[in-house]
Amino acid sequence: QVQLLESGGGLVQAGGSLRISCAASGLTFTFSAYSMGWFRQAPGKEREFVAAVTWSNTNTYYADSVKGRFTISRDNAKNTVYLQMDSLKPEDTAVYYCAARLHTVGSYIDGRSYAYWGQGARVTVSS
Repeated sequence: QVQLLESGGGLVQAGGSLRISCAASGLTFTFSAYSMGWFRQAPGKEREFVAAVTWSNTNTYYADSVKGRFTISRDNAKNTVYLQMDSLKPEDTAVYYCAARLHTVGSYIDGRSYAYWGQGARVTVSS
């Protein structure tokens, strides 16, 4: 049974930092075979792409709204992907979801190309 478990969410003041993690287990293939993404959904809004890292760990992708402030990384030895969030803004408040995909067609920013999803970690940024 595939499980993606997010952790590290919480409440932080604007301008602060937070790191959220996503630990994977039960994947059919080794974790390093999966590209990983982070998405978020704010109250009353649709889910949106945040960041992605390829299976080879050679490429990363970011939404314009977080570029320069967020950093995605992965530790294949720990089956874990991270999202370091700096200079947080109130508009970053959302539930953050990690997702996994194998080699497949479709853009990294398209949530439909991801096969597995976590339950989400809530991040609240106060002004």
